[in-house]
Amino acid sequence: MLYRFLFPLADQHILFNVFQYISFRAAGAMVTALLTAFIIGPGVIRRLRKHGIGQVVRADGPATHLVKAGTPTMGGIIILTACLLPTLLWARLDNTYVWVALVVTAWMGAIGFMDDYLKIVRRHPRGLIARYKLIWQFVLGLALGGFLLWQPLSSYGATQTMLPFFKDLTVVLTPAIFPLFVAIVVAGSANTVNLTDGLDGLATGLAAIAALTFGAFAYAIGRVDTSAYLGVLYLNGAGELSVFCAALAGAAIGFLWFNAHPAQVIMGDTGALALGGAIGAVAVLLKSEFLLVIVGGVFVLEGLSVILQTGWFKFSRRRWGEGRRLLRMAPLHHHFEKLGWPETQVVTRFYIVGVICALVGLATLKIR
Repeated sequence: MLYRFLFPLADQHILFNVFQYISFRAAGAMVTALLTAFIIGPGVIRRLRKHGIGQVVRADGPATHLVKAGTPTMGGIIILTACLLPTLLWARLDNTYVWVALVVTAWMGAIGFMDDYLKIVRRHPRGLIARYKLIWQFVLGLALGGFLLWQPLSSYGATQTMLPFFKDLTVVLTPAIFPLFVAIVVAGSANTVNLTDGLDGLATGLAAIAALTFGAFAYAIGRVDTSAYLGVLYLNGAGELSVFCAALAGAAIGFLWFNAHPAQVIMGDTGALALGGAIGAVAVLLKSEFLLVIVGGVFVLEGLSVILQTGWFKFSRRRWGEGRRLLRMAPLHHHFEKLGWPETQVVTRFYIVGVICALVGLATLKIR
């Protein structure tokens, strides 16, 4: 919005010329998102507490989590507001990449909000039934895939995706498979972030790291000179996703101020699904779906830990008549808690792994 109204004034004063630069607007979006979260956070937390919208703690979880019962949840409202508004303010609104990212984020946030509302406000024990939640996520993913097939955003078409570490090498999917592939990426990203959101600040910080990393990728891929030098596909207009990613990271960091241990508020599915869906959508738009496995390495491990734990338990119960576990508890972060690691230690070490994954992801730009 600011670009539309202020950049045309560059002819009258050189100061307004800065609005043409994506880097400037990305920085502005991040700072605005951070301040928005700081400003609205206390009020949202008070309202959630006033209406008794508090966290429900699983009975079989770590004993140290019992004190979290009643902590205000659905705090993802803060993240959504602090991400969407600054993006609308600082990004170019004639850019399709930006609108796709915004729609996916809002849609996933709405699914999460409905789940939180049913579970906490309406006291429905299971919230939004898992299969319905997954159906709506896949509807979104299939719609996104179909839209990209119908309206390709680059000259390369919709179905190409880049491979990390390989220069000028892409995988070309068939039009029949592509929408399903997109749905799996977006839904998978959303749900693995949701699974990671089990400790104070864990998913929030890791999502901020991933958002900043993909923001750097968007900036490189959206420039003719940089993309040619690095040997990656040039996607005209994709650089504008840097503004969105910066706003997403700023919103996550601002929320982390209130979500750090001991958390004053928990994001709930409202925030976790929105964050994960946003990151997955950006990966799809940048044709970097396989890179998401590296940059979001911790999310992948968390998701795999649940799949393997559940699968092995069911298999061993059928095979030996007794369910057995690979981990003391899934997702993975709870396993380390059961081993005696303090919550803050688990979060800090997972942050370190997340930063390493991000650096490896960034290295793929050069190591090809």
